Amino acid sequence: MRLLRLSIVSIAAALLVSACATVNLPAITDEPTSVRLPGKVVWHDLISDNPEASARFYSELFGWEFEPVGASFGLGADTTYTLIRHNGRLIGGMVDQRKLAANEDISQWMPLISVTDIQLAATRVKTDGGTVLTPPTELADRGWLTVVSDQQGALMALVQTRDGDPVDRKPGIGDFLWNELWTDDVDKAAMFYRDLFGYDKVTRVLDDDLTYNVLNHKGKPRAGLLKRPIPEIDPVWVAYIRVADPAPILERVEELGGRILVEAREREIGGQVALIAGPSGAGIAIQTWDGNPMERNQ
Repeated sequence: MRLLRLSIVSIAAALLVSACATVNLPAITDEPTSVRLPGKVVWHDLISDNPEASARFYSELFGWEFEPVGASFGLGADTTYTLIRHNGRLIGGMVDQRKLAANEDISQWMPLISVTDIQLAATRVKTDGGTVLTPPTELADRGWLTVVSDQQGALMALVQTRDGDPVDRKPGIGDFLWNELWTDDVDKAAMFYRDLFGYDKVTRVLDDDLTYNVLNHKGKPRAGLLKRPIPEIDPVWVAYIRVADPAPILERVEELGGRILVEAREREIGGQVALIAGPSGAGIAIQTWDGNPMERNQ
């Protein structure tokens, strides 16, 4: 999984927002919802230095469809931003890193988390020791966005959507399933995100006295929180994709230009999980899930 120094991330964030601001980014839902779900991860952006290989990788593994923004808005196919769909439904986007004028590889997955007041949220990030990497910026139909990091360095974007957030739904095979924050100080992180999103940390006791922390917003589970399980990886938000069986996925990862970072194994919270990287080096997790022991809505 790509490891980034904060100075590089700061430059990358500024370039990313600047590039996206030049394109009329569409809303993250095809139809307005007028629904506000603060604290929910409503979108995922992939920054890739090899978008063609990345598109093939995720299309072959999960059946995702890639749609250049220019093709939808009469701007031609050669644009910085590409929409990602699954079964026709919008689930994320991809940014062509080669058009960001970045001097170092910044490929990674970045979550966009919903807020109702982008200016207030940015102020809270700074007040609580985080870093605002880009000021709140209007991105046409998308709404308002700011790229930030928490006080331990985990990168994310906050978004105040113009037309509403995607409604909660049960994630299907190939959908984004879950998001976890891997951090150094769980209690410190819980306080930061409580102030930012109104999260409550709920610690659930699993078998053999193992515990798992869930970040809830008004009783709805929105993310997991755990101490970094892999010391070599800096504090980071990790996205999970639901799969029926990790084995056939892992068999094709290297063939499609990716890498297996962690082989499939059983998770204490249920299901099998593996960690992979796409052709650009951006890491993402895959997991089976049968609905237990935690309800998940994306």
